[in-house]
Amino acid sequence: MITIDFNLDWKLKLQNRFLTYVKIYSTSDPESETTPSTPQQWDIAKYLFEELKTLGLSDVSMDENGYIYAYVPSNLENDNEPVVGFISHYDTSPDFNGKDVNPQIWDDYDGKDLVLNAKTGFTLSPSKFETLKDYIGKTLITTDGTSLLGADDKAGVAEIVTAAEFLLANPDIKHGRIAIGFTPDEEIGRGAHKFDVKKFGAEWAYTMDGSEVGELEYENFNAAGAVVQIHGLSVHPGYAYGKMVNASLLAAEFIKMLPENETPSTTKGFEGFYHLTDLKSDVSEAKIQYIIRDHDNEKFENRKKFITDKVTEFNKKFGEGTAEIEIKEQYRNMKQQFEGKMHIVDIAEQALKDANIEPKIKAIRGGTDGAQLSYMGLPCPNIFAGGINFHGPYEYVCLESMEKAVKVIINIAKAVKKR
Repeated sequence: MITIDFNLDWKLKLQNRFLTYVKIYSTSDPESETTPSTPQQWDIAKYLFEELKTLGLSDVSMDENGYIYAYVPSNLENDNEPVVGFISHYDTSPDFNGKDVNPQIWDDYDGKDLVLNAKTGFTLSPSKFETLKDYIGKTLITTDGTSLLGADDKAGVAEIVTAAEFLLANPDIKHGRIAIGFTPDEEIGRGAHKFDVKKFGAEWAYTMDGSEVGELEYENFNAAGAVVQIHGLSVHPGYAYGKMVNASLLAAEFIKMLPENETPSTTKGFEGFYHLTDLKSDVSEAKIQYIIRDHDNEKFENRKKFITDKVTEFNKKFGEGTAEIEIKEQYRNMKQQFEGKMHIVDIAEQALKDANIEPKIKAIRGGTDGAQLSYMGLPCPNIFAGGINFHGPYEYVCLESMEKAVKVIINIAKAVKKR
């Protein structure tokens, strides 16, 4: 077995690559209909496109929608191996500020509170986030308390690019053709919508988009987005008696109609939820946005019916046409796509073990591009990328976790030919 000599130079290369990526503003926007959904995503897409060409990958391309494809050529004399792919997304979540990211590096973390911002006193503390204790003695990369970090999923992008560079620099590591794909708009549920599976050419792939070290996931939520529009009637408050219909008050009324114990903060494991993600309202109009999640197909359908029935009930109370609902499916549980194809998961599990990592096979309380891609004919489990506390100012990543993810990618590349 060839030892993966991931020395200090490679660790710094990985770290600096990640730091470069997170400083590039690339937040996506669910309100936009374009692809990518925001113009700033083109900045990182163009950067990655040029970087991959400079590194010497083959058949590097970027289409009109910002999807990037590239390949590590096979170095086998007789290559009858399946093409295996690795995929990550370069957009960051619109849930929190993603502009002017100022990452901070904490070498040899001592297990104590990290004051992220001296001016505001904003602190990342193990008393609130217990997993911090797992990284004592490691190198942590955090925010400065004013933005998210973007480890979701620029950690995955950095790991894939570094693994590709490592394979090109070490031809003694034998592998088949490796496909690489980077997508926009994953954070708004559209990352795989325009992905060209045929062009990608892989028999199967892995998204590097999980969190803690060891995570390996091949089942996820069924997901949909729901928008409830409520129509009010604005009248001068001095003359409003018997006339005004306040859409903001009606929105509050509707929100109360959904179960309080079925939200992200009150559910766990395989339990589904309704998640209120955005509310914009004034007297005249209110727009309420939810995401709907459940692992079980039947329960998922029941959730969509439940919220639709609540709109009907709402209109009976306040007048026909007061509220409207639009539900759009985002992705489905990919588990059933692995029937008869569990070798794809087995290869990844063994790659984790070969990197001295204990596999943590579990269901995702969320989704990745891989969920949609699996239904598009590209089976695609999800592997950890190392980031913690995604989508907010407490987000951080451990450099050593990212290093382990790179080794897992390389191990999978080696393992396929032994299958």
